[in-house]
Amino acid sequence: MTILAAIALDQVTKLYFHMTFAPLERVNVLPFFDWMLTYNTGAAFSFLAGAGGWQRWFFLALALAVSLWCWHWLGREEDGRVRLALTLIIGGALGNAIDRLWLGKVIDFILIYWAPWNFYYPAFNLADSAITIGAALLIWSAVFPRQPTASRSTS
Repeated sequence: MTILAAIALDQVTKLYFHMTFAPLERVNVLPFFDWMLTYNTGAAFSFLAGAGGWQRWFFLALALAVSLWCWHWLGREEDGRVRLALTLIIGGALGNAIDRLWLGKVIDFILIYWAPWNFYYPAFNLADSAITIGAALLIWSAVFPRQPTASRSTS
């Protein structure tokens, strides 16, 4: 259910910005946060964005491979934190994969920045957020593993 919710929320928000905003149109929300429609043909931080087109299929295949690997892991996992992390990663990866199939690029619309320092984080979307939160949860669960519950003695 989390996978479908992540995909649906991601796709609905992307469709809204794709249909409502012009490319690079910005609407200020907070002093450090704007809505801004951009398109990314690459991966995170526009990695390989100018590679000529082959990266579309590479990143699509990568998203599907990661999703399948996470799905396989999910079927064997008992830790709820890891299960949540894997579902967020799958939902985010498939959300961006849908964009690559549909448009050949990923729709981004969240811009975070700190103007006094001229710092702008690359625009991103809800799928990217789901992947990042999922990865952080995986790291958290690895650093702080669940302790086995001690069985109580009835003597």
